Amino acid sequence: MHKTQLKYYFIFILAAFIHGCIFSSVDDPVVAEVGLKKLYTSDITGIVPTGTSSEDSILLINDYVRKWVKNELLVQKAEENLTSDQTNLTRELEEYRNSLIIYKYKNELMNQKMDTSITDSQIETYYLNNESDFNLSKNIVQAIFLKIPAEFADPRQLKEMCSDISDEGLNAIIDYCLQYAKAFDIFIEQWVDFEVVLKNIPMEIENHEQFLARNNLIELNDREYYYLVSIHDYKLKNEIAPLGYVRGNIKDLIINRRKIDFLKQIEDNVYTEGIRRNKFKIHITDGTK
Repeated sequence: MHKTQLKYYFIFILAAFIHGCIFSSVDDPVVAEVGLKKLYTSDITGIVPTGTSSEDSILLINDYVRKWVKNELLVQKAEENLTSDQTNLTRELEEYRNSLIIYKYKNELMNQKMDTSITDSQIETYYLNNESDFNLSKNIVQAIFLKIPAEFADPRQLKEMCSDISDEGLNAIIDYCLQYAKAFDIFIEQWVDFEVVLKNIPMEIENHEQFLARNNLIELNDREYYYLVSIHDYKLKNEIAPLGYVRGNIKDLIINRRKIDFLKQIEDNVYTEGIRRNKFKIHITDGTK
């Protein structure tokens, strides 16, 4: 089929989509063929999103058809070059089907019956029993970062404000920053990677560990801005991570452990039920016959 003919053929198909035609087994034109396999017009309905222009629709249909042809050609080539044993996929398909059904069944049971609620007490207990598993891989801090236009910055006042991390003090900082700051972040109730903080300031620090051990303030100016980082706490790489930093990870670990136990219980229950209801027989030979 020439390109011009192909274009008008796809326009015909597109018109059918637009008018919502429903093709019967008789009135369903073949779009492409590879050997005995055929792609019908009805097979490609729905691939064009509503509102797509005619030109883009033709491109989408054309691309879909070419991919179908390539895939069928690969299947044909594989069947020509593999032995009958290699192309007999009955066992593999059965195993895949069984695995998929079991997976869906287990997931449905988990969604319906598995307890996913986790208390703070459970998280804390897990943390205390497994502290050595939570070594930090980076330096983390609790800090306040401010970037204030130079004409509005009063360093003494700002340092004093950042030293007060009570609720009232933090609210005062937020109110000030909403009026004057170019940028700000408050990491007091959470831990953050120290490198993330440093990306906000025009300063290079070679040895982060030494710097954190000796400093609780970073203060500098450029032509436009005054920068302040007030560090209120820190933990160094390879130290035990604080609970607040790994709380989310611990919750995931507890859930995953519950999933493992829950899925094992499903298998055990099904097996026990099979025994009770005499659903199976196991025939074992000693191999002498």
